Parts: sequence; structure tokens; C-alpha cells
Amino acid sequence: MRIIRAKDYDDMSRKAANIIAAQMIMKPDCVLGLATGSTPIGTYAQLVDAYNKGDLDFSTITTVNLDEYKGITKDNDQSYYYFMNDNLFSKVNIDKARTFLPDGMEADSKKACEEYDKIVEKVGGQDLQLLGLGHNGHIGFNEPSDVFKSGTHCVDLTESTIKANQRFFASYDDVPKQAYTMGIKTIMSAKKILVVVSGADKAAILKEVVEGPITPAVQASILQLHDDVTIVADEAALSML
Repeated sequence: MRIIRAKDYDDMSRKAANIIAAQMIMKPDCVLGLATGSTPIGTYAQLVDAYNKGDLDFSTITTVNLDEYKGITKDNDQSYYYFMNDNLFSKVNIDKARTFLPDGMEADSKKACEEYDKIVEKVGGQDLQLLGLGHNGHIGFNEPSDVFKSGTHCVDLTESTIKANQRFFASYDDVPKQAYTMGIKTIMSAKKILVVVSGADKAAILKEVVEGPITPAVQASILQLHDDVTIVADEAALSML
């Protein structure tokens, strides 16, 4: 793992966006694996800014997202489809036909997961996969478990994750309790992995991910085995390392 220290959230966002931009410039038809959540928002804003300055072209980029809530419509402002459109896709010249997320409205979990695995395989896998880091060490929605799941699967969200997401919804009952997520094997198949981490509340779990044992109880710990992982974290998140 390569760790890049950032001064604060804005600096982390700039540094992460520069890494993604470099990937796009090196390979204009690359496949980007994208993440949602609060941490990557600044990174996407930096990429939009670079596009507006004429420094980036998204027209030949393909994207595959990590996850989507099950049972939530695309036009729901808390769906990850809506999030990606609001924070990136609607602001750059990307071809929407080349942007992919799991189908949250497919009730048949087996079908939804198999179809998404086929999509990721068809586009050739991720040249670069962007990840955030959950407080319990989850990446995507791969929650703490006794196993590492390989392909896309339907997951029951843990209480801590539901509570963390509650701030985005009107009430606890409105938070989806299940999601479709890329599996660990799919994430680890990316040629490069970029992890963005911000805040003192992530310091303890980041220490576990980097220095602790590799265990499915901390799903992100598997990243220790990948050949090309870059973690961009601010000083607060790195305070325990």
C-alpha cells in the first residue's frame, strides 16, 4: 500500500482527483470503478472543475459503480444513481449509456447480481477502482462477515451502516435495509485501487485496515494483498498510524 498524506479534506479531494485524472489521460477509454458516500463528493467536484477548465474529457470513459440500494428507484434523491448523476454525470460530457450501477429495482436478487457481474466482465473490469472506507471497515457494502464474498451479491446492511446512512433520509425506517454490492473478488480484480479516507472518526478503522490482520471481519483489510493500492487520507484519518 502507498499512503499519501493530505492536509485536510479539500487537499485529499484534490490529490485523489489528480490520480483519477492521470488515469483518464493515460487511457482515455479506461473503465473507472466509482464509489458513493460523503467522502468522494469533493473528489468528484475536483474532476468536474478540471472538465470545466478543458483539462479532462469523459466522452470515452466507462464507469461501473460499487453498489446500489435494493428497492429504491433511480429518481429517488437517495439512490446512488441519483447521487452519481447529481455529483458527476450531469456535469461532464460522459455517455450515460456507458455508466453502470446494479439495478436496485430488480426484486430477484440472484438475477440482479448475475446481470451486474456480466456487465463488469463485458466492459473489461476496472482500470481504477475508487473506494471509500466505512466505519466498520466495509468497502462497497461488503459488511463485516466470516467470509469474503466474491461476486456481486445482496447484503443485509448492519445496524451501524443503517445508522450512518440515516442522516440522508427522513427517518430510520426510510433507510433501505438491503443493497446490491460488488464482491471483494470483483473489487480486487481492479488494476489499481484508490481509497479516500477523511476525519478522525476513521482513524481507528484505517489503522486496522493498514496494520491489522487480514480478516473478513474488516473487509477492507484484504486490500493489503493487492499489488497497486493508494490510500489518500487527511491528517485526522492518519492520526493513529
